Amino acid sequence: MLSPSPPPAPTLIQLAPKHAGACLELDRAALGGIWSLAQWQRELEEEARPGLGLRQGQELLAMACGWLVVDELHITLVAVAPEHRRRGLGRRILQELMRAGLRSGATRATLEVAATNGAGKGLYEALGFRTAGIRHGYYRSGEDALIQWFNLKR
Repeated sequence: MLSPSPPPAPTLIQLAPKHAGACLELDRAALGGIWSLAQWQRELEEEARPGLGLRQGQELLAMACGWLVVDELHITLVAVAPEHRRRGLGRRILQELMRAGLRSGATRATLEVAATNGAGKGLYEALGFRTAGIRHGYYRSGEDALIQWFNLKR
């Protein structure tokens, strides 16, 4: 008896307004729902706000979004479906977003990460992000955020 074939590798997609519902679902599952459907639709309509996803079939497994501000890519979120974590999807989608930012003229990338988010901090540190400051009480919960920076022109 043959063993089943592994599923195909996730496909990289450019997120568009038609993906707003899938983004909302992944946002809720992975991040607790930071944006509403209307916010997702606005986010995905803006050309200066790149958004990428990793999809397998019709399922959105991971996504990363940002804002291009002059020569900076401000990364607004990185999310991976809980059942697909620890497979390198977060690293892949973040690297793809940073490459897209570089192609669009960004020279640096920045993001905020919760001070207690060990997995996020580990990923960002492994990619070369460095902490440059703290935003006290940044999150709705009152938790602090670490401000992280990365030089895209390495």
